Amino acid sequence: MATLTIGTRGSQLALWQANWVKNSLETHHPGLTCDLAVIKTKGDKILDVPLAKVGGKGLFVKEIEEALLRGDIDLAVHSMKDMPGELPAGLVIGAVPAREIPFDVLISRNDLHLDALPQGALIGTSSLRRAAQLLSTRPDITIHPLRGNVPTRLRKLHDEQLDAIVLAAAGVKRMGLVDHVTQELPSDMMLPAVGQGALCIETRADDPRVASLVAVLEHPETRSAVTAERAFLKRLEGGCQVPIAAYATVWGKLITLSSLVADLKGVRVLRSQRKGWQDSAAQLGIDAAEELLFRGAGAILDELKE
Repeated sequence: MATLTIGTRGSQLALWQANWVKNSLETHHPGLTCDLAVIKTKGDKILDVPLAKVGGKGLFVKEIEEALLRGDIDLAVHSMKDMPGELPAGLVIGAVPAREIPFDVLISRNDLHLDALPQGALIGTSSLRRAAQLLSTRPDITIHPLRGNVPTRLRKLHDEQLDAIVLAAAGVKRMGLVDHVTQELPSDMMLPAVGQGALCIETRADDPRVASLVAVLEHPETRSAVTAERAFLKRLEGGCQVPIAAYATVWGKLITLSSLVADLKGVRVLRSQRKGWQDSAAQLGIDAAEELLFRGAGAILDELKE
């Protein structure tokens, strides 16, 4: 009987995702047993500092990737939006399952939509991407740093007397907490993070056995969409936390990629929408990044790095 060890973070959402992969693999491959190995990442240990000040991308994956490279685990399950633009040598994205809802949701204490929140409303988020887009729509609001898993953030909404918080719809749905949602934020108001709602099943490049086992979870349309988004991310930055967003949709063989770069205050917001063929997904992402760089995104990103 074959056994696989799946590396995952220990949050409720991460465990839900890892268990979903475990159950899917065991269902598709009778006789296969999957065990979970919970690995604590730097992002799990530092909870009192905004992500942008700790180092951003890679905070929730590095230790898991090191375990994968050592051979301690056979595959890793991540949220795709936690993945840096560049993977370590020797690792690949072995499979990308079908995507959950990619958008963000607003959960407000008094059940008010974003446009109805009081003047100067306090909104909780530690995402620079969310903060910039919220401020672009409502320059009067105050952003309150907010870390922790989904249940913790929901608790802080009341404990810290916030008017609202913004979370990824996918995490809220997977946790069975959709009853709390006040408003799904449309993409023209809140463009999602690169890869949001998608899972990343990471494997070793030189492990064909695991590659063949996880291949059953591959969803080609989600892979293409995520490839375009990640190429955009990689061309623009690759590491630090910056207000960058991208969301691709696939219709037949055509991909539409919406992308955005903003400054921290949401005053300068550069948007692009481009179409391309599914088999040129990565080039589409690069072209979108080049367009925004030409229109001034480089200056915004340079300011943020300083």
